[in-house]
Amino acid sequence: MTSKLFDLTGRIALVTGSTQGLGLAMAEGLAVHGATVIINGRNPNRLAKVIETMQRMGIAMRGSLFDVTDRRQIDNGIESIETHVGPIDILINNAGMQHRAPLEDFPIDKWDELIRTNISSIFHVSQSVARRMIPRGRGKIINIGSVQSELARPSIAPYTMTKGAVKNLTRGMCTDWAKHGLQVNGIGPGYFKTPLNQALVDSEEFSDWLRKRTPAARWGEAEELVGAAVFLASNASSFVNGHMLYVDGGITASV
Repeated sequence: MTSKLFDLTGRIALVTGSTQGLGLAMAEGLAVHGATVIINGRNPNRLAKVIETMQRMGIAMRGSLFDVTDRRQIDNGIESIETHVGPIDILINNAGMQHRAPLEDFPIDKWDELIRTNISSIFHVSQSVARRMIPRGRGKIINIGSVQSELARPSIAPYTMTKGAVKNLTRGMCTDWAKHGLQVNGIGPGYFKTPLNQALVDSEEFSDWLRKRTPAARWGEAEELVGAAVFLASNASSFVNGHMLYVDGGITASV
């Protein structure tokens, strides 16, 4: 009984922005739990290399090459997956970006890019997938937020804005789509050791601040996000909807 709650055998999962870091860790975790996983990116060489690496590890994955900020590419990519692989049961909206600058000097082009990548992409990919999930009466959508869905730090106010929007967009999707059998939830990662965070990991000043600020007193490891993703993708979360699950070592719980 317990094992079946988290069994993803027979499910098809799409994870956007998943050629590295937390997205790849979650994709690998879903595959280990039985799902057929499609990883997504917009760099064909990186996508092919990741798939080859996973296959050498004995983890079968497929790739879908499209840009999550381009609606035409999104619709074509989703249609191709549904036609050639099968109906998407699980969508993880992981693609995102960061740019740091003082708010008074923040570049306008980076503001627009943050909105396209961190907010609009979630709407466009989710809508394209949900239009297919709704007639089937089932589906799991997981949006990746951040501890910055709740908190702010200097130099990342626009990023904080986008992740706060992800939290409320998740609630809105739940409000509209739960009646159709969809569960829409979010994950708010704390500070994890990933390639995108390497400069912060290497900064002893920042790492010292993080250890003092986080009750767990350390960085998170990418594999520690897998359990939350599998839970929200599986039958174990069948009555969990519109929820943001923070995986952050307690940073959002303390002052």
